[in-house]
Amino acid sequence: MVKSTLVVRASDALPLAASVDDESTEQDLSEHKQQAKLIFRRISPNSEPRCSIESGQYTLHYLIADNVIYLVITDKSYPRKLAFSYLDELSKEFQISYGAKVDTVRKPYAFVGFDTFMSKTTRLYQDTRTASAAGAGHLDKLNDELQDVTRIMTKNMEELLWRGDSLDRMSHLSTSLRSESEKYRKAARNINFQAMLRQYAPIGGVVLLLIILLWWRFS
Repeated sequence: MVKSTLVVRASDALPLAASVDDESTEQDLSEHKQQAKLIFRRISPNSEPRCSIESGQYTLHYLIADNVIYLVITDKSYPRKLAFSYLDELSKEFQISYGAKVDTVRKPYAFVGFDTFMSKTTRLYQDTRTASAAGAGHLDKLNDELQDVTRIMTKNMEELLWRGDSLDRMSHLSTSLRSESEKYRKAARNINFQAMLRQYAPIGGVVLLLIILLWWRFS
């Protein structure tokens, strides 16, 4: 389910709006909200516009649009397509309501009034079955990039925290190339092994037959 939502300016990570979370949610997600701040600092003009970052029992999904980052924390089991459908709805409404003011505000949480729309939309997306039914029309209208969730970059929070991994497109491309390279190496090893079997299997069969005959002859 949807747990918490943050909206910040991409250029300087200035908080623009956030969901109003109860005390229990605040305590449960305190560490993950700190991780969200790390993500905001890591985002650059070259970053992937959509990304899912796994962290323990939760996943942090973000969407970048028009110099605004929309981030939602959900249960790890929550469908990615619904998470990005939710973010897509937020981005469209936020752009209509506040888009012209984003670059000029100086104070944090200048658009606290956006919480009303976030709360209403969050209720629609809390239960996956309700969300699937309520958002069916909206999901059908999503672009190809969103529909193909396999193309959305997925990272692990540990990679960002300890390995200094990047959210940039080139990093994603490099990871994909390494993955493909590993697949080719495995395929090459399998082909070489099969070729070796075809080459030496007859000889091995003859040797084994001779051993059996000698054992039978002298036993």
